[in-house]
Amino acid sequence: MNLIEVNNVYKQYKNGITALSDINLSIAKGDFVFIIGQTASGKSTLIKLLYRQEKPTKGEVYVGGINVAKLRNSKVYKIRRKIGVVYQDYKLLPNMTVFENVAFALEIFGLKRSEIRERTMQALEVVGLKDKFRSMPDKLSGGEQQRVSIARAIVNNPRILICDEPTGNLDPKTSLEIMEIIDKINKDGTTVIMATHDKDIVNKYQKRVVTLEKGILVKDTPKGGYTK
Repeated sequence: MNLIEVNNVYKQYKNGITALSDINLSIAKGDFVFIIGQTASGKSTLIKLLYRQEKPTKGEVYVGGINVAKLRNSKVYKIRRKIGVVYQDYKLLPNMTVFENVAFALEIFGLKRSEIRERTMQALEVVGLKDKFRSMPDKLSGGEQQRVSIARAIVNNPRILICDEPTGNLDPKTSLEIMEIIDKINKDGTTVIMATHDKDIVNKYQKRVVTLEKGILVKDTPKGGYTK
């Protein structure tokens, strides 16, 4: 069975807008998938369904064999433990250091302080920020803040890394640096799903590309570039 299965999924919001129509998508363990499309094509909605930020109006979403659409709110943590999420706007806590921002993601699991420290420093090493663990977010560049966000997303060794426009606020050079980190995480075995508008990145990396158009999946290319 695939790691992710999206079966006949529709999503209609309360305002009447249909964001997704009859989406069918299978993602295997270790895949790297770009989700592309114009604004309002349904990219973010699809991604939010995977980590149960949203529920489908109709259809099924399986992640690691669990039907997340039917998961009770009190059980959502079970799926969140398997998934790391990287956002466009970083979502760092401004009054916490780099170390504290990443460690925070582990503290809810009740681990020993020594294990939290070890795993946090390992995650910061992966993103190249081990030497800035005492820094505050406002002392970092945008690229560095996104690196912290990635470290926080991977500190629990998730099976899936979901990235929602992770380079949207960054310049081209920094975007490529962030992509190198995400690509390495994928090569180390983590499944990566990334919504993006960044044509240069999609064209450069030649991964699987899923194209959405007005909520409909119009193309699924095993290895391709950015197309309208």
